[in-house]
Amino acid sequence: MSHYVIAAIAAALYFITGLLLAKRLFREGGADAGPGKLRKNHILLIGLIAVLLHAVLLYQSLFVPEGLNIGFINAVSLITWLIALLILLAALSNPVENLGVILLPIAGLAVLAEVLFPSEHTLMTAQAMELKLHILMSVLAYSLLSIAAGQALLLAVQDHHLRNKRPGGFIRALPPLQTMETLLFQMIGLGLALLTASLLTGTLYIEDMFAQHLVHKTILSMVAWVVFATLLWGRWRFGWRGRTAIRWTLSGFVVLLLAYIGSKLVLEIVLGL
Repeated sequence: MSHYVIAAIAAALYFITGLLLAKRLFREGGADAGPGKLRKNHILLIGLIAVLLHAVLLYQSLFVPEGLNIGFINAVSLITWLIALLILLAALSNPVENLGVILLPIAGLAVLAEVLFPSEHTLMTAQAMELKLHILMSVLAYSLLSIAAGQALLLAVQDHHLRNKRPGGFIRALPPLQTMETLLFQMIGLGLALLTASLLTGTLYIEDMFAQHLVHKTILSMVAWVVFATLLWGRWRFGWRGRTAIRWTLSGFVVLLLAYIGSKLVLEIVLGL
C-alpha cells in the first residue's frame, strides 16, 4: 500500500476517533448505554487501528539504511504516536479517553506533516547505544508529561465550572475531581522518573555541550525536572492540588516544550544544523 494512502487512512481514523469521543463527551454525556451508540471500546479500537498504521509510517521514515532518521517532523510524529498509544491503552481501564478529543487529531496532523514535509537528521548506525537509549527515554518522558499537561487543562476547565456552580454539560461526563487529580499526579510521577532516566543517559554521550548544541536543551530539561519535582514534593509535603497543581504542571510542560521541540526547531529548521 502506498505511503500516502496509509498516511491518509491513519489521519482520517485519528480525526474520526477524536470526533466520536467528542460526540460521546458532549452529546451523550460519556455514557455507553443505548443500542444505537458506539461504546467506548469500539471508538478506542478505531483509534488503535490509526496508531498501528501510524507505526508502519514511522518505521518507514525513522529506519533508513544509514541509521535512524530523527529529523524534526519525524520526532514530532513519533511523540504524537506515543501520546496516542498511551492515551488509548490507558483509556481501556482508566477514564482518560476525553484527552483524545484534542490529542488524537493532533496526531493525525503529525501523520500528514510526516509525508508532506519529510525531514532528515540521521543518527548513524554505529553511534552508541547510550544515545539511542537517551532518545527513547526522552520521547517517553515528553509524551507522558504532554498527556499530563492535557489532563491539567481538562482539570482546569472542570475546576472552573465547579467553582462557578455550573456542573452541567460535558462536566457531568468527567470523573470526580479527586479522581482527575489522582490520575494527574500518577502521570507526573511516572513522567518525572522517565525524565530523570533521560537526563542520566544523556550524560553518557555528552562530550562538549557547546559543540553539540545541547546547552539550551540540557538547561531547560533540568529546569523542567525541578518544576515537576517541586510539584510532587509540594503535593507530598503541603497537599498541593487544584489550581496550584495545574499551574505547576503547565509551567513545567512549557519549559519541556521549549527544551525538546523548541530547541530542535531552532537548530534544524531555523539554523539548519
